[in-house]
Amino acid sequence: MSFQEWLERVENRSANIGIIGLGYVGLPLTLLFSEQRFRVTGFDIDPAKVNRLNAGESYIHRIEPEHIRAAQQAGFAATVDFSRIAAMDAVLICVPTPLHEDHTPDMSFVVSTMEAIGPHVRPGQLIVLESTTYPGTTEEIVVETIDRMGATRGVRVLRDPDAAERGGVLVAFSPEREDPGNMVTPRREIPKVVGGVSPAAAQAAAALYGTVFDRTVLMSSTAAAEMTKLLENIYRCVNIALVNELKQLCLRMGLDVWEVIDAASTKPFGFQPFYPGPGVGGHCIPVDPFYLSWKAAQYGFPTRFIELAGEVNESMPAYVVETAKSALERRGVALGDASVLVLGLAYKRDVDDLRESPALTIIDLLLRAGAKVEYNDPFFPTVGRGRKYVLDMTSTDLGDGMSELTRFDCVLIATDHSIYDREQIVRQARLVVDTRNATRGIVSEKIVRC
Repeated sequence: MSFQEWLERVENRSANIGIIGLGYVGLPLTLLFSEQRFRVTGFDIDPAKVNRLNAGESYIHRIEPEHIRAAQQAGFAATVDFSRIAAMDAVLICVPTPLHEDHTPDMSFVVSTMEAIGPHVRPGQLIVLESTTYPGTTEEIVVETIDRMGATRGVRVLRDPDAAERGGVLVAFSPEREDPGNMVTPRREIPKVVGGVSPAAAQAAAALYGTVFDRTVLMSSTAAAEMTKLLENIYRCVNIALVNELKQLCLRMGLDVWEVIDAASTKPFGFQPFYPGPGVGGHCIPVDPFYLSWKAAQYGFPTRFIELAGEVNESMPAYVVETAKSALERRGVALGDASVLVLGLAYKRDVDDLRESPALTIIDLLLRAGAKVEYNDPFFPTVGRGRKYVLDMTSTDLGDGMSELTRFDCVLIATDHSIYDREQIVRQARLVVDTRNATRGIVSEKIVRC
């Protein structure tokens, strides 16, 4: 198939799209392409996910089962059979890129994915990595694996301008820009950044994504596109660290940092509001700074500013626990003897996403201090083995009118889900440690804001 024929298949929606990784990034992307009448095949290593999707069920809160069934009407099906990659015209890789315990990049999911699809990649395909990662990943892992595993079959990634016409594999990078919980901005209105190993690869990726996104932004290389994603999230990380530090200073000075942020936000230029909290969560903000600092070290460049921001944000759960400890001691209760209810496990309001959630770290620290800890979260009836912690806990029923709150020495608001009645929380609890300003406007000696 010529490059022009490939573009025509995209234009007339006859191209077969494969999406690897059916989580918070891959599944919404699947639905976008299905809405545009593409036949999408979803690939995942988790048979339980695959079976649920093929049964028309959803495991992500904001995606309704009818969305899955609508995609099935357009030809969507999920599979664990990676040999079916050979039938795809485009393959989009949306797998996790977490950190090791020492804050170095864990590229095992990308590597294992490439090893799984490598034997099935064929000339004329477009392979796009969407996973957030350090500059150079696409070349170092995706391109290298295709060239190595395809050598005996005459399959390789061609980088020169006429690569597509000569039947090479097209490789690009296009970072995901998902915002879990955002019900305001339609996904298709979020511009799609694209960088190709060759001009033809960039053109192909832009043509494909242009069918589902209103705007594509072409970059000069895959590395530039990879750096763009890191900049976006490190920008947020640094500014969140700034307000987290200012929050602690304002508390010592008797000032309301939220009032200060609101006032600063009235300036029509030169300021964008960021808000403090118990730490940062999700897949990107807690992870991306360390990806870049790790890569920068290979160039002998210390990223002191970025590393400091990461340290400030990582220190916030310990600050929350210390605040709770002090508040309890002022009431004559030692933390080691206290019963604590943590409200909210998700890393942000009204999402069913636990990735890197500071609430998990807070619970772990409380347990280590000897406290008796329970939690409530409407999105997580149970919580078990995670990447960092094994909690093995069940969500506590709050009772009628949150009556169960009365039996705890401390209620700690870690995530301010909209389902929580803040006035009832203050009314029923003996002590409220509020990390999210959920009780703003309520005056009570029970409340400790941190």
